[in-house]
Amino acid sequence: MRFKNLVATTLIGSTMLFAGAASAQQAFGKAEDAVKYRQSSFSVLAHHFGTLGAMARGKAPFDAKVAAENADVLAVVANLPWAAFGAGTEGGNSKAAIWQEKAQFDEKQQQFEAEAGKLVAAAKSGDLDKLKAAFGPAAQTCKSCHDDFRTK
Repeated sequence: MRFKNLVATTLIGSTMLFAGAASAQQAFGKAEDAVKYRQSSFSVLAHHFGTLGAMARGKAPFDAKVAAENADVLAVVANLPWAAFGAGTEGGNSKAAIWQEKAQFDEKQQQFEAEAGKLVAAAKSGDLDKLKAAFGPAAQTCKSCHDDFRTK
């Protein structure tokens, strides 16, 4: 029950975020607010992505219901951090290359969103083989972006 409330709250909050996407950069009064927001978003993303990954790699038992629940959250959270990468929001673990090579960063974001969408669909299918097949490419998009745009 608590998980369903979390999902509902996340969905409602995300809907409000997307409704205000045009002014998303203005939502952060200070660069550190944007940094905290994106770090928090990535933390939640990593948790749910990690749960699916553990199942895909055989480090946790596959549970179709748990996979689908994590996929529901991932579907929303995978889109959240990007609004916090506007001009003037440098800092945190982000390399300056994000703002210097914005087109490349945006391309990697789009690749991640596409692969995350495939992972969500696979997780919701209830088929472990589909989850396994979708997890690797999704994880690779994370690694690629971290390699290029995140400090170690």
